Amino acid sequence: MNSHPLVTIAIPTYNRADSFLPEALQSAVGQSYANLQILVADNASSDDTAALVRSFADRRIEYRRHDRNIGSTANYNFCLKQARGDYFLLLHDDDAIDGDFIACCMETARGRDAVLIRTGNRIIDADGRVLRQCANPVNGLAAADFFCAWFDGQTNWYCVNTLFNTAKLRAAGGFSSPYSLAEDGFAIARLALQGARVDVFEIKASFRVHGGEQTFAAPRRAVQWGREYRALLDCMCAGLPSKDRARVRRAGSRFFAQRCYDRAAHARRRLDRARSYGEVFRLFGYRFLPSHRWPAWRWMRRAARYAQRRVLTAMG
Repeated sequence: MNSHPLVTIAIPTYNRADSFLPEALQSAVGQSYANLQILVADNASSDDTAALVRSFADRRIEYRRHDRNIGSTANYNFCLKQARGDYFLLLHDDDAIDGDFIACCMETARGRDAVLIRTGNRIIDADGRVLRQCANPVNGLAAADFFCAWFDGQTNWYCVNTLFNTAKLRAAGGFSSPYSLAEDGFAIARLALQGARVDVFEIKASFRVHGGEQTFAAPRRAVQWGREYRALLDCMCAGLPSKDRARVRRAGSRFFAQRCYDRAAHARRRLDRARSYGEVFRLFGYRFLPSHRWPAWRWMRRAARYAQRRVLTAMG
């Protein structure tokens, strides 16, 4: 492969011109690696996204605007379809990459035809303050160990710190998942099972959290995530040697159950939280209790006792 291959940085965006998009776009055009296609896919924004993109006056930028909002997943796959690069970065419009992110990835890969090139990342808040950070010490690990390293918190799986082999990602179905919640996880897992992965230890990307917890507040949201995570775990295990499947499934079930409990805790009504906790407990085989947020777990037990009393009363 060419030692300086074309890399596509795709930025799907919707109404972020006045908030995080300028920083995301600046981090793309400010790369020290020059051979880039920078694709901005505007999902029918009603703000000044077009004017903002024009203000950068960079010939590498290609601006595409949809006439209507096609949804986030469809926009991700639109970006992938339009990509001309050998490697593909999906840079969400509220995230950012360091100035040497692409150069560091390409230098570490050194012309190898990797399916994934990944770095460490930091978590930042709405104001850019670093909340926590995680390097990427998983170089050379086989797929099963790589999956377990994620479950153990040794590495983070985000799009912002992952370069995908464009052709391999297309062949694997792009960004797709049963409930359109963890498309990034499915994409990383599918490619990790296919071939050589390159891992950069250093932290070179920023994933932003900013008030997204309201997306977890719907009563059924934790259950949808649970079903999505079970499907992701099935995807992982299906591609592994039989000797590794039980270990990955056990560690993954514990990890994903806790993530779902965390989401269930955001339900506004106590009864909704209790129901969600109970359904997550059932989804993961009645094996894993929450590791924290015990008040919410006590409410689940109280709700169960209340339901039992109602049944007994109805039976006379």
